Amino acid sequence: MAHDIKRISTRIGSIAESATLKVDGKAKALQAAGRPVISFAAGEPDFPTPAHIVEAASAAVLDPKNHRYTPAAGLPELREAIAAKTLRDSGLAVPPSRVLVTNGGKQAVYQAFATVLDPGDEVLLPAPYWTTYPEAIRLAGGVPVEVFAGSDQGYLVTVEQLEAARTEKTKVLLFVSPSNPTGAVYSEAETLAIGQWAEEHGLWVISDEIYQNLTYDGVRAVSIVEAVPALADRTILVNGVAKTYAMTGWRLGWMVGPQDAITAAANLQSHLTSNVSNISQRAGIAALNGPQDDAEAMRLAFDRRRKLIVSELNKIPGILTPTPQGAFYVYPDVTGLLGRTWNGVTPTTSLELADLILDQAEVAAVPGEAFGPSGFLRLSYALGDDALLEGVQRLQKLFS
Repeated sequence: MAHDIKRISTRIGSIAESATLKVDGKAKALQAAGRPVISFAAGEPDFPTPAHIVEAASAAVLDPKNHRYTPAAGLPELREAIAAKTLRDSGLAVPPSRVLVTNGGKQAVYQAFATVLDPGDEVLLPAPYWTTYPEAIRLAGGVPVEVFAGSDQGYLVTVEQLEAARTEKTKVLLFVSPSNPTGAVYSEAETLAIGQWAEEHGLWVISDEIYQNLTYDGVRAVSIVEAVPALADRTILVNGVAKTYAMTGWRLGWMVGPQDAITAAANLQSHLTSNVSNISQRAGIAALNGPQDDAEAMRLAFDRRRKLIVSELNKIPGILTPTPQGAFYVYPDVTGLLGRTWNGVTPTTSLELADLILDQAEVAAVPGEAFGPSGFLRLSYALGDDALLEGVQRLQKLFS
């Protein structure tokens, strides 16, 4: 009977909405209704895209050659610029043919998993993790296997933990440094140890490097292929311009990897989206090849905000905030606030705590459940200095 036919596929129907976008959307709706909500939810720089990048895009709009289809894998000039950036920042020399330009880093993440996973293949997923990773793995037919590292480990998993989670079905290790949501950065020695372990067991590595240029305290995010060059034949690097250049809305990312993987992913993209907007690609060329002064100024501003938010959050009894060395997030452990009564409400999970904070302090934060176990909050400090301080002071008042 026709009425018995399932309307939505199980595969798509099982996808959860992005928790970070959901919380940010709720905050924006409250703001639109006149509520003075301060949102720490979105991982989005508050700065405008640097002027020279915008000017390159403006010129590109007027050039008829950008009004047509271009190669699905990306403009040759942009692929060359990405290859140069990969050598400069990841220590990996690749020809442009091993670069695939995507509609944002998120598409690159999905395509990387779709390219290497078969149904039932397991992916070791260090947690806390970005909310999209497990959904992208499942969409590709894979099985995410969480490996959790708490605040006592600085949110960094160990080789011993990874080995304990490995099975005969393990095919891929996801490696993210600096991390979203924690801002944690693996040291060169830790990266080397994990890379050697992955190489020893013949695993693929998908390494998300989108925050690699946002590090602090003299720390450098060492690429896993730089630490262990032998891994390059089984590693896909994912990156983009969104975070470093305040270009979240331009939707420009990329994959770098072995030729067979990039060719296969490009075939997928040729049917999925064809080429990325030529205007965004021309802007990307200007971002990567142009002056880096604005990007450095933004990094310094994030560093200032990082120190401020960690200092202020750690004044609240019951909150433990490790100091992140990268990205633009803090990930406080809030277990000390749970099970206690605040203005008549007794939250027992970080999800309930986030609801309490939004309702009573008009501050939006993403609960730990979006990234793994309960007991944590993610706050982005990629918002204005004044809003950041006001938001944390509201939390100090609520939990005083």
